Amino acid sequence: MELTDLPLLNAILNTTCLVLLVTGWIFIRSGNREAHRRCMLGAVLASSLFLLSYLIYHFNVGSVKFTGEGSARTVYFAILLTHTILAMTLPVLVPITVVRGLRSMFDKHRRIARITLPVWIYVSVTGVLVYLFLYVWFPAS
Repeated sequence: MELTDLPLLNAILNTTCLVLLVTGWIFIRSGNREAHRRCMLGAVLASSLFLLSYLIYHFNVGSVKFTGEGSARTVYFAILLTHTILAMTLPVLVPITVVRGLRSMFDKHRRIARITLPVWIYVSVTGVLVYLFLYVWFPAS
């Protein structure tokens, strides 16, 4: 795998995380705690691999300039700003949520998961959108 493959890998990992989060939510809504646990731990793994890949890529490449203009630029930076701010909350929210679930502290787990899940879903979706903006729709020449 080349360094240039990492942005696509990151988008795949974000998509994988999103699918696992939604599937895990469906499982817990239907009362299947074990399947929920497996999906959510898979989402943690996918997010962790994403973060590792993201850091390796940007350590070597630096920041990537957005080349779009006009309204696309406004939309991109609005998405990027909200994505970045909310992504910074996940290294705190996710471990607390996971630990409470694994320790069977279900009332506390449920309370924080109601915050963590929508933030995590938003960050996963917008992570893929950032990839599309930078590497598919408006790639640098």
